[in-house]
Amino acid sequence: MRTQVVIVGAGPAGLLLGQLLHAYGIESIILERKDRAYVLARVRAGVLEQGTVDLLDSIGASDRLHREALIHDGLEILFGGVRHRIDLKTATGGKSVTIYGQTEVTRDLIDARDACGLTTIYDADDVSLHDFDTHAPKVRFKVQGVAREIRCDVIAGCDGFHGVSRASVPAAAVRSFEREYPFGWLGVLSDTTPVSDELIYVNHPRGFALCSMRSRRRSRYYLQCALDDHVDHWPDDRFWDELKRRLDTDAASRLVTGPSIEKSIAPLRSFVAEPLRFGRLFLAGDAAHIVPPTGAKGLNLAASDVHYLAEAFREFYAERSDAGLATYSERALARVWKAERFSWWMTSILHRFPDTDVFSERIQQAELDYLVGSQAAIAALAENYVGLPL
Repeated sequence: MRTQVVIVGAGPAGLLLGQLLHAYGIESIILERKDRAYVLARVRAGVLEQGTVDLLDSIGASDRLHREALIHDGLEILFGGVRHRIDLKTATGGKSVTIYGQTEVTRDLIDARDACGLTTIYDADDVSLHDFDTHAPKVRFKVQGVAREIRCDVIAGCDGFHGVSRASVPAAAVRSFEREYPFGWLGVLSDTTPVSDELIYVNHPRGFALCSMRSRRRSRYYLQCALDDHVDHWPDDRFWDELKRRLDTDAASRLVTGPSIEKSIAPLRSFVAEPLRFGRLFLAGDAAHIVPPTGAKGLNLAASDVHYLAEAFREFYAERSDAGLATYSERALARVWKAERFSWWMTSILHRFPDTDVFSERIQQAELDYLVGSQAAIAALAENYVGLPL
C-alpha cells in the first residue's frame, strides 16, 4: 500500500488531523490497534476551547456539536464553603468554552471520515515504524494475522502515551519531562441532572472535587482519591455521600444522585517529550504530552498540535517547503508548555497533597483568596482556561 501520510491512532488527534489533511487534498491512512466500538466507548474530557471548535467547524464536523453542546461563559471555584464565580466571557472580552464530550467529538470525526470515504484500519496488530529517518518511511502491521505494509512520505504518531510511535524513537533522541502527582481522580458518569449550570471546582479539606457535565441530562463528577484506591471500594452510595461532604450546603441539597453508568480511577501526570520531530516521524497529542485534567487542556492541546502539523504538511506538499516541518516541534511545544504550566497551577491550588503542612495550607488559601479578589488574577485564569491563541 502507498499513501502520503500514515496516521497512527484513531483518537481525536489522529481523526482531526486526517480531516484537516483531506481538506488540503492530502491523502492519509489511519491505523488503530483497537476496534471501532472500543474507540467510541472511551470516556474522556468534555471542555472544548473556542480554537478547537473552530477547527471542527473548518472541516464540517461540528453540526451536531452546535445543536447539542452547552456554552459556558463562566465557572465556579468553591473553597472555605463559599462558591466564587469566574466570569470567563467578561474577563476575556467575549470568549467562552463549549461542553461537549470527547466521545462525541470522536464519533463526529469518525462519521465525517466515513462520509468522505477515507481509509481507517482498525484492529491493526503489531504496528511497527521503519525508516522514518529516511525519505521513505514504512509502517508494518497485521490484520487478522496477515502482514501488511504501507509506504508513505511522513508518519504522524497520534497513538497516545503508551503507543508505539514515541516508543519507536531511540531513547537517546528524545528527552522526557515528567511529574507524577500523589493522588488520582475517581470519576463517575451518571444520567442525572447536573448540580449546577456551570462547572464547580472544589478545594476542600477532604480533597478536591469537580462537578461537570456532558449534557443537561448527563453529569460527570470527580473526587480526589488515593493512587492505590480501587473503584470496588466506592459503591455509588459512598461516592454520592462523599461528594456531598465536599460541596457547599446549597449544592449538596440540590445534588441529584443515581446509578453510575461508568466509574474509573485515573492517575494525574504531567509529561512532555522533546522534540516532537524525528526525521519523517512527528508526534502529536498524548503521544507527545500529558496534562493533569484540572485545566481541561488534554484534547485541546491535541487539537492545536494537529493544527500546526496539518499546516506544516500543507506547506510540504503545496509549496515544496520543509519550513513548517522544521518548526513544528518548536511551535507546538511553546503552546504545550504554557498549558502544562496552567494545568500544574490549577492542580496545585485545588488539591490536597499528602505532604501539605500548615504553612502550605495557608499559602494555598492566600492564593485562592487573591485569585477571586483580583481582576488581574481572574483575567489570567480566564485567558488560559478559554484557550491561548493558536
